Amino acid sequence: MIHGCPQLMKKALTGMLVPMLCLCSSLARSEPIALPDLGDSASALVSSREEQQLGQIWLQMFRSQAPIIEDPLLQDYLEHTVYDLASHSELESPRLSVVIVDNKSINAFAVPGGVIGVHNGLFLQAPHEDEFASVIAHELAHLSQRHFVRSLEAAKRQQIPAMAGLLAGIVLAATAGGDAGMAAIAATQAATLQSRLNYSRQHEQEADRIGMQTLYNSDRDPYAFARMFETMQRSFRLAGSRPPEFLLTHPITESRIADARSRASQLSGRMVGAAPVDGDIEYQLMRARVRLHFAESPSQAVRDFRALISAPGASNDADHYGLALALSAAGLPSEASATLSPLLKADPERIAYNLLQSQLDDALGQKSQARERLGRLINLNPGNYPLVMGYTHLLQQQGLLKEAIEPLRTLSYQRPQDPAIWYRLAELYGLTQQIMALHQARAEYFILKGYLDEADKQLIYALRLAADDHIANAIIQQRQRDVANMRQALKSMNF
Repeated sequence: MIHGCPQLMKKALTGMLVPMLCLCSSLARSEPIALPDLGDSASALVSSREEQQLGQIWLQMFRSQAPIIEDPLLQDYLEHTVYDLASHSELESPRLSVVIVDNKSINAFAVPGGVIGVHNGLFLQAPHEDEFASVIAHELAHLSQRHFVRSLEAAKRQQIPAMAGLLAGIVLAATAGGDAGMAAIAATQAATLQSRLNYSRQHEQEADRIGMQTLYNSDRDPYAFARMFETMQRSFRLAGSRPPEFLLTHPITESRIADARSRASQLSGRMVGAAPVDGDIEYQLMRARVRLHFAESPSQAVRDFRALISAPGASNDADHYGLALALSAAGLPSEASATLSPLLKADPERIAYNLLQSQLDDALGQKSQARERLGRLINLNPGNYPLVMGYTHLLQQQGLLKEAIEPLRTLSYQRPQDPAIWYRLAELYGLTQQIMALHQARAEYFILKGYLDEADKQLIYALRLAADDHIANAIIQQRQRDVANMRQALKSMNF
């Protein structure tokens, strides 16, 4: 919640779109860039704590309007990648929120307060993990250098546009695509757009260079930056047309690619960087999941993965995993299990393989075997997010509802900001007739999705059922006050 200074936070949000969208960014130059003094007057406009509160409220609104992917394996992979890179970056605060947007375009964004967003299409367009990580490192650099706060100094000299217009632009960028989003943003701030873009280009140059250092510090290939730029450039060319540059805050240029290669050679001591042949199996497995997600149908995905496997010299474990996923989705568990078996034999502890095999075991009637497989892995990896989500889903599917609640409730303490957990808990509470808990879980879900009116209704229902339970009464009433504060903060920002 944001307490006090509503006008300050309103100004802060209006400057949110530095823009920190996507790596396809500004013109790069070779001259060195002076790093900011983070104790300057611009930083004094918004404190780090206010930024954190700002980011969480923005994320609630974003979740209510953008298509969000809730795939525990994909989410877990992305969170581990983001936190690993953050630990090698200049970011001071470890508090980050990660969201995956269902959109096939190449895009990622950073929002003040530690929100990192990634379009799942980026997995398809970045052929290797280091290229994918280069995008994340770039966005982390925006956060570590507090580019949002620094932009406020420039914004003070310009007309402040309506926040609703900027929010609409960000949401459009996540749904209809970046170009449409930028067009919406241009419509709300036509008079000041060009000067704001010029200012943001300095931030983009800085984010490239600091992000590359982060990539190198994490033992990844700094040449991945240039390779990712080239991928983006090819994507623009294949699209058949290039949008007007004033609508693109992140143009890709030959000079920017050359600058990235030059800086990479200074870091690595090599003049040419070659893409890795293998070694990023977990990333490739996530790409297979995304490829299935975007397939026209499971049967089409089966054909696509079989084509990949049959291509000369191109087959890898991830393609076989993708085929097993597609066969499972197509309702062919026996074939899927036969396809997955060699992978599981070679790598028996890999969580992605075991989660899929447990689903196949269950579909083939081997229900106790499915439970035992995941139960054993949870004992080895207590609290593992995709394992607990997979295990509790399996228990629910098998009608073991009460057994599913406790591990999921424990997970909710570890990940209180995860809407998927609260949604699942609400389902289980409802099925086991724990009605007050059902309403409380629904309230948490609606809060995280930005539906505060619905959250209020659920808390009212829960309060009626609390009766003489003084502890429950106090907890519910406090949550009602929290929601009221959230609503007041949103109102002060003209949402």
